Amino acid sequence: MRDPLEFAIDLVLQTGDLLLKYFNLAGVNASLKPDHTVVTEADISADEYVTQEIKAHFPGNGIVSEESSHHLVDTQAPTWIVDPLDGTTNFSLGLSIWGISIAQLLNGYPEIGVMYFPTINELYTAKRGSGAYLNHKTISTRAPDPANPMSFFACCSRSYRQFDISIPYKTRILGSSAYSFCMVARGTALLALDANPKIWDLAAAWLLIEQAGGVIDAFDGQQPFPISSDIDYSNTYFTVLAAADQKTYDSGHNKIHRRIN
Repeated sequence: MRDPLEFAIDLVLQTGDLLLKYFNLAGVNASLKPDHTVVTEADISADEYVTQEIKAHFPGNGIVSEESSHHLVDTQAPTWIVDPLDGTTNFSLGLSIWGISIAQLLNGYPEIGVMYFPTINELYTAKRGSGAYLNHKTISTRAPDPANPMSFFACCSRSYRQFDISIPYKTRILGSSAYSFCMVARGTALLALDANPKIWDLAAAWLLIEQAGGVIDAFDGQQPFPISSDIDYSNTYFTVLAAADQKTYDSGHNKIHRRIN
């Protein structure tokens, strides 16, 4: 059996090549799923390829994927969490920030995480206990530095609709949950908030941030890990906040308040 991390790296690179065949700077046709998220032919094709490869090389492992399988069957078996195309709206509009996110979970928690953003050639990898990497070079979070005020706050487009936010940093909406969290892991963003990510949006990034020295946690409500066989992950959202360190997390948490409708 192949080393899971090496397998995942090869898999995201190959999937990236597949997705680039669909990508067009002029945009591609897209449709809305029942949950009002965007899907393209590329999402489906990438999902089929990734799940087939996992089944072929890791028979008996579980798979939870955005476009195909949404329930965990066996909580004892290693489980792969797959987002075959994170940032589908960007992809469909011809924007360059989109990628593939794959994590392997052991005992319900991320053990390896790999994310690849083909058009900008950024490969993020993490293995529990072994650090975090961008293109095979070590990365780490970066605490606020008064001498370098250019760090930013990354969030999703829903954040300011659902929360009152008074974060004292520039805001950037990048259009990919995984990439926003990667910005914290590499020390570019100090904080990242995603109001409604699903398990496949955050599994790999969760481990990457932890291994880079940062803090990531459910902002309120349900924790994403350990994963459970009782949950339909197609209908389950987690509000998640990530930060460079615990002090920044606590300060950011105090400046974000959910709106009461």
